[in-house]
Formats: sequence, C-alpha cells, structure tokens
Amino acid sequence: MKKIVLLAMTLLLSVVLLACGEDTPETTAEKTAETTPETNTEQGTTETNKKIEKLSIGFVPSRNPDEIITATEPLKELLKEELAGLGYDIENVEITVGTNYEAVGEALSAGTTDIGLIPGGTYVLYDDSAEVILTATRSGLSNNSDDPVDWNKNEPTEAATEQTTSYRAILVAGPSEKGKALAQKVNSGESLTFEDVNDANWNVMSSSSPAGYIYPALWLNEKYGKTIPELSNVVQADSYGSAFARLAAGQTDLLVTYADARRDYEDSWTTEFGRSASIWEETDLIGVMPAIYNDTISVSKNSKVIDDDLKTALKKAFITIGQSTEGKEVIAIYSHEGYQEAKDSDYDAERKAQKLVQEISSN
Repeated sequence: MKKIVLLAMTLLLSVVLLACGEDTPETTAEKTAETTPETNTEQGTTETNKKIEKLSIGFVPSRNPDEIITATEPLKELLKEELAGLGYDIENVEITVGTNYEAVGEALSAGTTDIGLIPGGTYVLYDDSAEVILTATRSGLSNNSDDPVDWNKNEPTEAATEQTTSYRAILVAGPSEKGKALAQKVNSGESLTFEDVNDANWNVMSSSSPAGYIYPALWLNEKYGKTIPELSNVVQADSYGSAFARLAAGQTDLLVTYADARRDYEDSWTTEFGRSASIWEETDLIGVMPAIYNDTISVSKNSKVIDDDLKTALKKAFITIGQSTEGKEVIAIYSHEGYQEAKDSDYDAERKAQKLVQEISSN
C-alpha cells in the first residue's frame, strides 16, 4: 500500500514540474512584452516633422543680384536637409535679392520675407519688426590700421587666420586723375581738406548701408563737420559691383565700401571692368572708418511661419551650413565664413551711429 501511495505521489510531482517548465500562451505574451525594445511610438501616435509650404529668404544687393542668386542656389537644398533633421519639412525655399537694402527690411516688416541676410545698419532701422538670430563671422585681414597709408604700404590686403565679428569701412580712391591726386596727397603725409574730397565724385550705397553710407558719413562729420548730403557730387549705386565698375571707368573718383571688397573684385577689375593693371596698383585708400559689427541673419516678427521653435532650428541649421565645405562656398558671396548666435544688444553701437547720422542729416 505504501508503495502504491509513493508511486502516485511521484507521478503527481512529475506532472507539476513539467507544468512549471512550460509557458502558457499568456505567460509567453507577458514575457514578450517585457523583453521587446520600446518603439518610437507614444500612446499610439508617431512623431512627424512639421510641414512648411514655403520659407522665403531675402538678400541685400551688396553684390550683383544675378551673381547672388546663382551663388546661393545650393542654399535651398542645404537648408531643407538641415531643417528636416531638426523637425521641419520645407517644401520650397525661395531666395530673392532686394532692389536695395531697405527693400529687404520692408519685406521683413511686412512678413512677406521670413528671413533676411542684412547688415547691422539695416537691422537697427527695422528692429521693431525684425529679430536678429545670428551674426556672421569673417576672416580678419592683414590690414586693420586706422591710417590709410599703412594699408597702401601693405598691399594687397590678405585674409588672416582669426575669425572676427566686425569689419572696417574704407574710402577708396580710383584711377581717375582726381583719385590719383588725392591718393598721392595722403601717401605723402598731407592731410586732406574738405575741399579736396568735395571736389571728387563719390560713389555711395543706400542710406542704411553701414560701410557704404553710415560710417563714411560719421567719418566726414568727425573730420570736417560735414556729411554725405553736403557733398557736391554723389552717385548712389545699386550694388558694389556697379560702384567698382564706375570707379574703374573713371566715372567716379571715390568709393566707400567694406574692407575686403577689393579682394572680391580683384579679378573683375581686369576682366569685366577692362583695366590693364591690377586693382592694387590702381587704387589706394584715403580713409579708414571704425570697426562695424558684422551682417545679421534676422527673421521677421510678422512672418506667418516663424515661431520660437523654428528660430532655434534656423540657428542650428545656418551654423551647421556655415561649417560645411559646400555651405562655406555659398555664404562666401557675402564674405561670410560662419555664424554665431547674436542678441539685439550686439547692435547698440550701430544704433548710436544711426542716431548720429539722423541728427547730422536733419541739421
């Protein structure tokens, strides 16, 4: 009897152990749920990029507009690609060049342009409806003296290795008879009188251009108590390209521009503009202005698509583009070499300059 009971208990224990060694469908499902990696879904939904039908970018005409349009064409795909990785699918990037600097500012104000690559002078005029997000960086230059003679002795001006967030405005004398006479006087150590510069034909840019108008106006005021509207012979150019063409043709004697402009137009001087000698042989500086904070990338406060998240994405995208080989080729059209985050107060000095110019002009 004991043997029968012992045998029964043994069989029962075997069945229990076998059952413990096998998973039921419910147990298997529970274990699968515990060991399967988490998916990218949350509460049954999948995160997707925000779609934007069009993002518009306005450029100021500091170079020939056709040249800017051609050079910046790759920016469309570069920006789409970077923003796609930051949560935005952009169907179309539209690039335009304003007829003048103010046209881009007005477009930002109206919200018809979302992003503007504009100089500091233009930004502070339209900062009620535009917001700066980035400042351009450029290579420093081999010349940075306040004395134009130092620049003339140390030609050609070349790029330096360090990056800077500011640049100089310069007053260039061309190959005309008057231009050469003024350069000779400066290089011999003589001071120019207001009559000297007033007798010359000047080439300036629009009134919101820092290098092409604002800082030259301050230079005139500091030296002679005068400003650009008080000059007898002034031509306003629509771009620096056309201004250099006039200088090369002898139609104007003086040109106000940014410090590395002669480097940008060195080839055009002997090809497109038809000069036989180099731009370094045929031009000299007769004036150097104080440092100017670099160009901005600004966004419209009235844009229908710009919000804080997109501003953050745009900052990251443009900084990354500025660090890439292909991106550097695109932004080189403006002599930009990269970007860093900016704040509105960076342009306080520009505001002071604008205020002084307005006061000068109203007198």
